Amino acid sequence: MPGKAVKILAAGSPILDILVNVDDAFIQSIGGSKGGMELVSSERLEDILSRVKTGKTKAPGGSAGNTIFGLAKLGLPVSFLGKIGRDEDGDFYKNRLSSLNGDICSFRYADNIHTGRCLSLVTPDSERTMRTDLGAAAMLGPDEINESDFSGISHVHVEGYMLYAEPLCMKVLSEAKKAGATVSLDLASFEVVRNKKSILPELLKNYIDIIFANEDEAGEFSGSSSPEEALKLLSDYSHTVAVKLGKKGALLKSGNSSAKVNAELVKAVDTTGAGDLWQTGFLYGFLQGMPLEVCGKIGSILGAEVVQVMGAEIPDERWNAIFGRLKQIK
Repeated sequence: MPGKAVKILAAGSPILDILVNVDDAFIQSIGGSKGGMELVSSERLEDILSRVKTGKTKAPGGSAGNTIFGLAKLGLPVSFLGKIGRDEDGDFYKNRLSSLNGDICSFRYADNIHTGRCLSLVTPDSERTMRTDLGAAAMLGPDEINESDFSGISHVHVEGYMLYAEPLCMKVLSEAKKAGATVSLDLASFEVVRNKKSILPELLKNYIDIIFANEDEAGEFSGSSSPEEALKLLSDYSHTVAVKLGKKGALLKSGNSSAKVNAELVKAVDTTGAGDLWQTGFLYGFLQGMPLEVCGKIGSILGAEVVQVMGAEIPDERWNAIFGRLKQIK
């Protein structure tokens, strides 16, 4: 991105995470499988929340949200393109980004639909059972996207779940390219890859500069159980590819450069957001021109930090130590 200062726009679903501690009896009382995720209506979510007697912890979430809030914490200029409700939860989400000097001009608003929420019910064994109401986040339409959202943007990060709203996704990608921004895509889940395999090859080749995939997603796209083979195939479609392998680290390729980075092995409490924060670290390095291996190492640092806490937000008190480590590896 010669001649253009770094500013990153995330495109996706702004979802407020609500974390509560409950016992197994509570999970049984609401029905459904323990440990799973179910989409529910706003009314159903309110009903479950009304039964919770313990304290509630709120944090900004959503796949693209986790990545962009991490980049804001690292001090890079960011913006978010997504839809929230005109309610207390929407204000919380927007104000949290604003407090990190994030640009909130690209939020869209739904007048009569609640901000998207994900209720995480955490049992004593640390397992999470999730109930999600996409709410306003699912209401964003392609006609609401305009050129001004991409003014001054050097990079756009898109969450793969947006592929389910194909016209919206294509509008975002085409506006990003018209603005001269590079684009990264998180493939999100192997189900997304499987369901959208018919459009992915052309979309990746024409619009995506950086592909993020975990081992399952890469395998689903490539048809190979070998991460190395999957990396090679994905590299035919995009200049830069990162295949995340969890505890086994990550395989990276950018042009003629390749690297394998190790994961930082820590005691994991909750793996939610690990891939999203890994991407935060990689993008932080890559968009500032750092060597490929360094980008991967920063990703490993942030991924290891977030799995040691409940939820997808690294606590404020950990960031000084993170910055200290970044100075050592740059």
